[in-house]
Amino acid sequence: MAGYVDVAAADGAEVVVDGRGIEVDGDPNGFWVGPTLVDKVPTTSTVYTEEIFGPVLSVVRVSGYEEGLELINSGQFGNGTAIFTNDGGAARRFQREVQVGMVGVNVPIPVPVAYHSFGGWKASLFGDAKAYGPAGLDFFTREKAVTTRWLDPSHGGVDLGFPQNS
Repeated sequence: MAGYVDVAAADGAEVVVDGRGIEVDGDPNGFWVGPTLVDKVPTTSTVYTEEIFGPVLSVVRVSGYEEGLELINSGQFGNGTAIFTNDGGAARRFQREVQVGMVGVNVPIPVPVAYHSFGGWKASLFGDAKAYGPAGLDFFTREKAVTTRWLDPSHGGVDLGFPQNS
C-alpha cells in the first residue's frame, strides 16, 4: 500500500494526508498504514486503475454529474460508490444509473446490513458467491423451521406456571 502512495505522487497526484510511517504502541515490528488521502488522481494512474484495500482514499475530480457517472460506469471495477446531495431526485437517478454493487447516498462507505451482499460487480467480485448477504447466509447457516400457535392462557391448556390475571 505504501507503494501506491509513491506511485500516486509520481503520477502527479497530491498526497494530502500520508499514512505511511505510522507507529502503533506495543508493536514495533508490525506493518501499519494510517489513513491516507490522495487528491487529483489521474485516471491513468495505477492508483486509479487498481483496487486498493486499505485506508487510502483516492479522489478523482470531475466537472459534473454526467462525467462522474461515465467515469464510474466505464471502470473495470464496481465495488461501491457514494453520492452526496440534498436533491432526492439526483440521488434516485444516481442509484438507478450507476453500475456498482454498493451505493451510498450521503454515506461515505456504503457497507450494507448483513442480509444484503457486501461486494461489487464487474472485476470487483471474486468467486461465484458472496460471503455476505443471502449467499453467505445459505453457506454459513443451518435453517430451522419453527411453526407456532399461541393460545390465550384463559382458554386453558397446559399450565406452565406463568402468573394468571385474576
